[in-house]
Amino acid sequence: MNGDGEQHKSGERIAKVIARAGLASRREAEAWIEAGRVTVNGKAISSPALDVTANDRITIDGAPLPARERTRLFLYHKPRGLLTTRSDPRGRPTIFQNLPPSLPRLISIGRLDFNTEGLLLLTNDGALARVLELPATGWLRRYRVRAHGSVPQDRLDALRKGVTINGIHYGAIDAAIERVQGSNLWLTFAIREGKNREVRNVMGHLGLTVTRLIRVSFGPFQLAELDLGAVEEVPTRVLREQLGDKIVALSEADFSAPIATPTPATTPTTTPTTTTAPTPAAPSPRRHAAPAARPKPANDKSKGRKSSDHAWRAREVERPTKLLRRKFRGKLADTRGTTEKREPPGGEKRAGLLTDRKGRRMVIERYGKPPVQDPPRQEPPKRARPGRRRASDRAFGARPRQPKGR
Repeated sequence: MNGDGEQHKSGERIAKVIARAGLASRREAEAWIEAGRVTVNGKAISSPALDVTANDRITIDGAPLPARERTRLFLYHKPRGLLTTRSDPRGRPTIFQNLPPSLPRLISIGRLDFNTEGLLLLTNDGALARVLELPATGWLRRYRVRAHGSVPQDRLDALRKGVTINGIHYGAIDAAIERVQGSNLWLTFAIREGKNREVRNVMGHLGLTVTRLIRVSFGPFQLAELDLGAVEEVPTRVLREQLGDKIVALSEADFSAPIATPTPATTPTTTPTTTTAPTPAAPSPRRHAAPAARPKPANDKSKGRKSSDHAWRAREVERPTKLLRRKFRGKLADTRGTTEKREPPGGEKRAGLLTDRKGRRMVIERYGKPPVQDPPRQEPPKRARPGRRRASDRAFGARPRQPKGR
């Protein structure tokens, strides 16, 4: 399109160009155009039926359209309790609010429900996202399902021919029972269309209630051992090989363009240290910034206080009101706080040799006369316990049993 409003014969759709820049998907770009947020060569447009070239100047909300970036793909292990959307009117958390701030602006390839977890593909190329979402691409999506109830395998085999539920036809589904765990079943589901809540609707049609749903693969990309909530980028060489020539041609993916440097709004920047006084800056946009330190409240009691004023460290001269309360027993109870020495006990000093429990000999000192020990008490002889006398003609042991009948 030139300045006179004439449309070029060659070019690409405006929504496709916006999607390839990584700002939004094609559908979102079309909604922006209908809302009047997109201008071409200074004129607002209201219809996405417009072809543009590299010579046209495109702005969105007054900001110029960024240059195209290299096509990139990320694997994300989505946890439960997150929405696959950019924003939610009800204020529920989304996946984009939990992504690392160093990542570029990404678009999800397909969606996962609020309570569904597992592998979610993210890309910065809206055209690639659109191609991979199409059922015609034929990429297989595998799920592990935990459901409450029971179902025979022959009913699961019948899903390979497709099923129609409430007027919606679902294509071929490959389902199998993995194991039975009490009143629950673990199943594997493989679908190619990925319609809205397809797995849950089909399971409900079979009389099962889904209690957990995990996507384990999307096409050639596997969840494997990716940690929950983690993001991993697919190398460019591997991505080109896995997509294949057909998908690369349909999406017009670009693997030779440079990787754009993240903007300061998404990645924290560092400034060199200078000797000049720092000027107050705006709050950092980082999502995980450390909280500012709280100022310590002023305390008048701490002024003029020495480090040795602790009750267990200070000397008595420095803390006359904080005397240690020690308990003394015996004769020292009357000499508390004085330097009076304890008098030795009276009597003649004598020594003795003792042996401890381990057989070691020790010399001890004692005072006074040894105590007089009482003579050992003699116990009376034990009397024989009355009872029956043992026969002299029988050996010791148990009495032999008498035969019955005698």
